Amino acid sequence: MAEEDCRVLLVQSHVVSGYVGNKSAVFPLQVLGFEVDYINSVQFSNHTGYKSFKGQVLNADELRELFDGLKANNINNYSYLVTGYIGSVSFLEGVLEMVKEFKKVKPDLLYVCDPVMGDRGFMYVPKELLPVYQEKIIPHANLITPNQYEAELLTGMSIKTKADAIQAMDMFHEKGVQSVVLSSCEFDSSDTLVLLGSQINGGEKKRIELEMPKLNLNFTGTGDLFTACLLAWVHKHPKDLATACEKTIATMQAVLQRTLDYARRVAGEGNKPTAAQRELRLIQSKKDIEEPSVTIKAKPL
Repeated sequence: MAEEDCRVLLVQSHVVSGYVGNKSAVFPLQVLGFEVDYINSVQFSNHTGYKSFKGQVLNADELRELFDGLKANNINNYSYLVTGYIGSVSFLEGVLEMVKEFKKVKPDLLYVCDPVMGDRGFMYVPKELLPVYQEKIIPHANLITPNQYEAELLTGMSIKTKADAIQAMDMFHEKGVQSVVLSSCEFDSSDTLVLLGSQINGGEKKRIELEMPKLNLNFTGTGDLFTACLLAWVHKHPKDLATACEKTIATMQAVLQRTLDYARRVAGEGNKPTAAQRELRLIQSKKDIEEPSVTIKAKPL
């Protein structure tokens, strides 16, 4: 199916200024040729890493209202549903109902779940969301993109080695997930990150790893950009997770390097870049999204 015949629905956060959630994900998917609809689970002035933020949070009833509007007009026919940051149990359960109903309309709909719950041992959503993800959401997902900590939360195991990560990915497969990508793992080295992926195609399991340099700055919105690019390249290379991950990482590295260079330049020598200066240079990276220049290759795991 051509990209223009694909309709993608994104359900995640939105900011007026800057790049996280839907602001990070809509543009790359559109640039890569997809029709994109989106529901903003929250609408904030800016991301929460600034000194303050203002805005609104969509509740489960309001989500249902939007969903009913799509259904009433018969425009609820999607090829992909993507979920990112969701802050409440009722909203997450509302999303699950949407997944089930969308699959009745289009049985081959693929659900892409980025289970945004935390990072580096710190959980930034209510802990009540974890069992909902574990028991209800993950078994309905086709592709999941947790980070190392989120994979630990979801599997209940500690991931300290690649062998641990393989075991965790197999646990997701056992729950029915076709493709698992652990977006950023840290093992022995402090200056590299490792992407690990596992995909089942026609009963055959393929695992890959891809090692990349870690850039010395904290960025926001990277996970949302990663999942959007990965969805696009998995669609274009459905049976080749290695190529999809290579192209995704090529875009990520280009965007982050451009952001790092810009942030350091505008902050000035010796100054720490502000949250505003660290916003992703997404629009300036349009060419890197459309035509990623692959320099880091995936290896079989």
